[in-house]
Amino acid sequence: MTGHVDEVERAAHLLREDLGRSGTHITHEQALETAARLLGHHGRDTDTTLAIPEAPRVRGAVPILRIHDEQTAREFYVDHLGCSIEWEHRFAPGMPLYARLRRDELVIDLSGHEGDGTPGSVVWVEVGDVHRLHEELSQSPHTRTPPEIDLEAPGGPTMTIVDPFTNVIRFCRPEE
Repeated sequence: MTGHVDEVERAAHLLREDLGRSGTHITHEQALETAARLLGHHGRDTDTTLAIPEAPRVRGAVPILRIHDEQTAREFYVDHLGCSIEWEHRFAPGMPLYARLRRDELVIDLSGHEGDGTPGSVVWVEVGDVHRLHEELSQSPHTRTPPEIDLEAPGGPTMTIVDPFTNVIRFCRPEE
C-alpha cells in the first residue's frame, strides 16, 4: 500500500506542476483525488481503495494573556467585556489560576503563571460591528480602561482596549 501512496503523491505533484504552468491551480487534495482515480486506486471496493492520509487541519489559535490579580481579571473580562468562563484550573490549592474565557467566537486563556504570556501582548480580534461593541463597552461601569476607536486604522475601523495588565485587545471590522 505504501508504494501506491508514493505513486499517487508523485503523480499529484506532477499534475499540480503541469496545470500550474498552464494557469490552472488546484489544491493538493484535488490533485491526490485525481491522481488516485487516474491510477486506478480510487472508487473500487474498500479492499483496494487507496487510503490517502488526510492533511492535518490547523485550527484557530488561543492567545494566553498574563494576569496578576484574579478579581481584577474577572471584573475586566467577565463584567466589562462580557466573556464567560468556560473552565478554570489550578495545579493545587493556592496555585495561580489558569482559565479559558469565551465571548461568541473569541477564546482567550488567562494565566497567573510566571512564564505564560507576556504583559503588554496584543491580540487582534475580528468583530462584526465595531461601532456597536464600542458603544456597549463605553457604557460599561468599568471606567479603568475606556475603549478608543480609530476609524482610519489600516484594515478597517479598529477599537483598542487595554486590560488592567497592559495587554492590548484590538477589535477590528475588516474592510471587504
